[in-house]
This record gives sequence, structure tokens and C-alpha cells, in this order.
Amino acid sequence: MIQLIECVPNFSDGNDLGIIKQITDAIESVEGVKLLNVDPGKATNRTVVTFVGTPEAVCEAAFRGIAKAAQIIDMSKHHGEHPRMGATDVCPMIPVANISMEETAEWARKLGQRVGNELKVPVYLYEESQPDKKRSNLSVIRTGEYEGFFKKIKLPEWKPDFGPAELPVQSGATVIGARDFLIAYNVNLNTKSVKRANSIAFDIREAGRVKTDDKGKKMLDADGKEIRIPGKLKGVKAIGWYIEEYGIAQVSINITKFRDTPLHIVFEECAKSAFERGYRATGSELVGLVPLSAMLDAGRYFLQKQRLSSGVSDAELIHIAVKSMGLDELSPFDPRQRIIEYVMADDKSSPLVNMKLNAFADETASESPAPGGGSISAYCGTLGIALATMVANLSASKKGWETRWKEFSDWADKGQVLQKQLLACVDEDTAAFNKIMDAFKLPKSSDEEKAVRSKAIAGATRYAIEVPYKVMKLSLQSMEIIQAMAETGNPNSVSDAGVGALCARTAVLGAGLNVRINAMSYNDKDYVQAILTQVKQMENDAMTAEQKILKTVNDKISGI
Repeated sequence: MIQLIECVPNFSDGNDLGIIKQITDAIESVEGVKLLNVDPGKATNRTVVTFVGTPEAVCEAAFRGIAKAAQIIDMSKHHGEHPRMGATDVCPMIPVANISMEETAEWARKLGQRVGNELKVPVYLYEESQPDKKRSNLSVIRTGEYEGFFKKIKLPEWKPDFGPAELPVQSGATVIGARDFLIAYNVNLNTKSVKRANSIAFDIREAGRVKTDDKGKKMLDADGKEIRIPGKLKGVKAIGWYIEEYGIAQVSINITKFRDTPLHIVFEECAKSAFERGYRATGSELVGLVPLSAMLDAGRYFLQKQRLSSGVSDAELIHIAVKSMGLDELSPFDPRQRIIEYVMADDKSSPLVNMKLNAFADETASESPAPGGGSISAYCGTLGIALATMVANLSASKKGWETRWKEFSDWADKGQVLQKQLLACVDEDTAAFNKIMDAFKLPKSSDEEKAVRSKAIAGATRYAIEVPYKVMKLSLQSMEIIQAMAETGNPNSVSDAGVGALCARTAVLGAGLNVRINAMSYNDKDYVQAILTQVKQMENDAMTAEQKILKTVNDKISGI
């Protein structure tokens, strides 16, 4: 479950492509990041760069980009329409996958501290990284801009969070923080009227609309301020516009908090508002990329709305989401190009999982020691929980069991989670073995090299113990679902639950063998003793569970 962060630094040059290229080259020099977009603006004299990667890689790439910008952009000569205060004006970090906002905010603080200490660039934290909410708003921080910051930075209340309390003439200052992912999203309407599109926009956006009297005049409060009727959706900005290319009006939307207000809810509310006004939402389009979780949540929502099991593959969930929201109405929707995690995906990182079955078998049978028993155990566990998930999905759609669809959908959802985790262990176990081999290849000609080599071997060995141990835990967890399917699932598929139990037990015992053989060469005897005790317990639990499941299966088969 790789953690991914998106970073969208804004650099104060949108005209000199040579300068921009030097900055993006610095960013791309870091392994583990992928440059997604470079958007220079001439009038604003500003370039927005988007890249994504693991937290460590993103922080390193952002640091190199900020360092290069401070070196080659001269703010004393900068002019542009957009507000700015430094060569790297703002550098937001955005959680994308398997990482919390709190963790992302901490990475942003670490980056800010490094920029301030090493580059001597004043750094202000903003949004979720800034504990002082009086100075967490970007526009408030930036007030005065570059020209006014020479005095502003001297004020006690505007001392930078990191770096010197003096504005460098060339680089200026920068703002670093963490914020949520922004989804740019348009909903298509069967009308050309911008007025009608705006009426929907006013219904859904958080800011709502200005209240008017019977004559259409704006209503004011006692202080002379406009009275507003709040919209339905928090973290949503929207406006109506006409797209000549397609001959339709759209509701153009920015979703600034998609975890609180999901993509599918925005579409549903637009569709509801349109229907109430006598027209309808015919589809929608995403502008740029979207996190995988947004699409999976949408797929689950629409399947559950149809009273169907949501415990299906990611590919099926995405398909349902695309069709339900009409994301392919105006142009094809290719998940490999539109979903961040898929854009980042590299088949080289999961070579075994991406093999065909015959190629996987041939690779296992070859003279290479990996994949070996650990990877095979993980795959056995994957197949075991996959069979249980199949039974759950068949049960959810069984004729006459319509009232039980949610019960089995929940089991299938749990099965899909375990299946993904176990499948990832297929490659992870082989990677763990390779780490040991790489550690043994390290030089040992000096005492220092021997120490480095010994430490690497120990670390790799512990990792090679932990991976099959994880396979054991996951496979044992899967037996709860397998047992439930044997006892309560579609009786016509009870034999599939039985085979699933055999696979799961094999995965637990097989992974246990790998824990033991790797533990033999690990020097921390207390750790080894503790983990082997747990291994023995899990093996006993797996065999007990298998016997119970098989008894249920055989009793049902004999009764048919």
C-alpha cells in the first residue's frame, strides 16, 4: 500500500522556457516521482508544476525545485498579474493515497524546515501545516506581495516559521503547506442556457446564492451586507458556462474537499437540481487527474444504490462509476491516463503479479530461487480469499435472497481488501529475498564495510521474516470470511468455500515455513522466539479453522 503525495509548486516565471526546464529537470532528477503537468502562464508570469510520488521522494524533488528556482529566478526583476512573494511562491503538498492529511502536513513542515535552514529562504506554513489559524490562509500571508515583504517580514507577528526574518532580494519568500486534493469537474446539461447552469451551480456550491425579494432585488442585512442562502455542498465552488465545442452548458465545479463531499454526491446533487427544473444532467467530465479512491467510492455508491454487491474488482468499480456519471460522454475515459495511481503505476514494481499464469508457473519452475515458497504461499492466500469473495458476490445476487444483499456485499468488501493485500505480498516476498541477496553482495574489505554489510543483512533478514509473517496473519483473517461463506453463503457454491479454506490453510503453513527458515539466521533471539511462538499459534488456528470449515462443507454436500 504505497503512500502517494501530489505536489503543485508555483514558480514565478511563465515566460522563459529555459528557466522552467531547469526547474523541472531538477524535480525529475529524483527517483520515485513522476512529473504530471507543467502549465506556464505568460500574463501571470507564473508556472504551475504538478508531480506525484512517495513522501520522501516528493519532499526531495520539491526541495531541489525550490533550490533551483531560488538560484535562477530574480524576484527583483519579476512582473506579473498574479500575486506572488517569491521565486517559489507557494508549494502545496496533497495526500493522494494511503496517507492522512496529518501525515502530509508533517512532511510539509519537514520540507519547510529544510528550505529555511539550508537555502536560507524564509518559509511560511499554510493551511493544514500551520497551527496558527490566524496566518494559515494563503491570501493573508501573501498580502503585501514581494515588494511589501521587506517591511512585513520584520513585524513580530510575521516572523517566518523557518528561515531568516529578512527577505532575500533574489529569491523572496515561499509558502509551504498541506491541503486537500482539488478535483476539477464539469457536469453536462441538456441545455445551452448559462442561466440555467448557474441556477444549479448556486444550488450546490457552498457559497450558495444572494437572497432576493419578490422583485429580484438583492436583500441586505442590518449592516448593509448581502444576505446569502447557503448551498448544499461544503467545499464546493461552482459556476455555469457554455461550451461552444459541444453545444451544451455545463456546471463547472471545483471540489476542494472531496473526502467530505465525494465526487458522486456532487454529480447526484447536480442531477437532482436539474431534474427539479425540468432538464437533466446527461454526463460529466473530469479535468486533469483524480485519485483512485474517488472513483472506487463512486463505484461502490452506485452499486449499493442498485442494491448490488460492491465487493468487486477495482476495474469493475471504475467502470460503474464512469457509466453512472457519464464520464465518457464527451470523450473516452481511460483510467490509465486519468487516475493518479495508475499513471504512477510501474509494471516493473510488480513483475510477478503482472505475469500471465503460464509465465508465472514457468518462472517458478526455473532455476532462479525466486519466486519461491513465500510468493507461492501469498498467491495461495490470494486465491483462497478470492474464492470466498466470489461466494459472497454470488450470494448477494441469489434469487430469493434480495433482502440479504447488503450482508454479503459487506463480506465481499472485506474480501477484496484482503485479496489486494495478499496479492501485493506475492511480489513483496520475492523483493525481500532479493534484498538479502543484494546485502550479501556488499563489499567487506574493511571493518567499516563489514559493519555496513552486517547491518544491511540483518535489516533484509528481518524484512524477509516480516513479509511471510504478514501473509500468515492476512490468510488467517481470510478464514473468518471463508467460514461465514461456508455456513451462510449460497449452498450451490459451498465447495468453493471449501477449496478457499484449503488454500488459506496452505498459505498460513507455507508462509510459516518461510518465517522459520529466515529466522534461523537472525541474531535477535528474543525477537525470533516471540515471533515463532506466534507462528505456531497461527498454524494451529489455521488448521482448526480448516477442519471446522471442511466439516461444514462436507455436511452440506452430503445433505444435497
